Amino acid sequence: MNGLPILTLLTVLPVLGAVIALVAGRHARSVALLTTLCGLALALVVWTKLPIDGSIGLVERAAWAPSLGIEYHLGVDALGALMLVLSAIVTLLSVDAADHVHRQPNLYFGLVLLLEAGLFGSFTALNFFHWFLFWELSLIPAFFLIKLWGGAKRGPAATQFFVYTMAGSVALLLAFLAVFLSTGNMDFIQLAAMASSGQLEQMVTAHLGPVMMWLAIGALAGFAVKVPLAPFHTWLPAAYSEAPSPVTMLLTGAMSKMGVYGLLRIAVPLFGHQIAQLRTPLLALAVLTIVMGAWAAAAQKDLKRVFAYSSVNHLGYCLLGIFALAVPAAGAAEQTSQAAALNGVILQMFNHGITAAALFWFVAMLQERTGGERGINDFGGLRKPAPVFAGLMGIVLFSSLGLPGLNGFVGEFLIFRGVFPLSWVAATVSILGLLVTAAVILTVIQKVFAGPVPERWASFPDMYGKERLAMAPVIGLMLLLGLVPQLIVDSVNPTVVNLLAHWRF
Repeated sequence: MNGLPILTLLTVLPVLGAVIALVAGRHARSVALLTTLCGLALALVVWTKLPIDGSIGLVERAAWAPSLGIEYHLGVDALGALMLVLSAIVTLLSVDAADHVHRQPNLYFGLVLLLEAGLFGSFTALNFFHWFLFWELSLIPAFFLIKLWGGAKRGPAATQFFVYTMAGSVALLLAFLAVFLSTGNMDFIQLAAMASSGQLEQMVTAHLGPVMMWLAIGALAGFAVKVPLAPFHTWLPAAYSEAPSPVTMLLTGAMSKMGVYGLLRIAVPLFGHQIAQLRTPLLALAVLTIVMGAWAAAAQKDLKRVFAYSSVNHLGYCLLGIFALAVPAAGAAEQTSQAAALNGVILQMFNHGITAAALFWFVAMLQERTGGERGINDFGGLRKPAPVFAGLMGIVLFSSLGLPGLNGFVGEFLIFRGVFPLSWVAATVSILGLLVTAAVILTVIQKVFAGPVPERWASFPDMYGKERLAMAPVIGLMLLLGLVPQLIVDSVNPTVVNLLAHWRF
């Protein structure tokens, strides 16, 4: 461990903030705001210190339980660092949006900060034991945030969320225990190197027989629930709609990215060969996730459920890109497409996190102004009494739609640019998702903001000064990344090249 252990500090910071928030009483939100601001500053420092060759940097290692293959091993490349920045931004937005938590605010914000610690730990740990602790840590505060502060059906929603995620975690744990019994190793980097040379499969087969495919399926199931991949998505609409909107911002903006990150950091590096063998059914499930998510969103009347299913649809593009690039013996043209798809996946993870969190923040503002109303048919004509609200939410909606010039467009474009040469059938069918999503977004704009103003909304308040100030950086970031995506792509591409060079399909 050389120099300042910045990754350890980043992970410990929200834990300390949570402890202080628990005893801060009515000042808990101020403690959480300060903690998340400091966390964002540290995450940006990490981003500026990445190795230019795309390798793992800022490495911290210390012996923990060597006889059990357990080591304190931290490190990030551009993929991990970008997820740290995303987690820090989304948590800050969530705390800022939660300005009406009056019941046990100290416990609420303490749990939010513990959830942030779980996110930071998951995106920095490079040893399975260490990583799994944080993977599970994030589940516990999320469960209680839904259970204690959610809507009328919060109990069943929280339970379903917990059971689904825990079942996925058990499948993942069993797969990794088999890998450990075969190799005596839990280090992601070393295991990925063994998988790249074919040694991992040989060792697993020698110790346990031909079970490598089943281990891959177990790992995929663990991450599929978290993303989620259809048909493992059924917990999501209830959890997103019953959770308080600021908590939903965390669920969709950051926690869902843990599943995609796990696929890129663990599943593909270790089980790439098996994923390539399952490529066709996995692509079919990814296309189902995209198209089904869009059609399901179109059928909803509750704005939170509309955006919940829309989130399923948008993350389906990440799954499409990951599964499409699992091409054995790729030539030069295929390698270029693989790089485009993977760049798009990573960019989509970040952009969707920002956009989805902002959408649920606007839903929270709608609920605060209307006493909890969020039905798509409950409004109408709000553009007249609240033009700033309508304009800014319109920008976020168009970003979700994928309008060129906004951040939502670039990631999806790169994914389709990469996927079309690799699997034109999957890419072509997935375009249906884009078309239906456009119809969904335009319907929301029409129903909520256009038409005559109902009498009860004639005095609907526009955005307050502090709300405009808080939303301005988010809108600015959407515009900036839509116009200058190379701010992220230039840093991510070396990591993409490095990852693809070491993956074995």
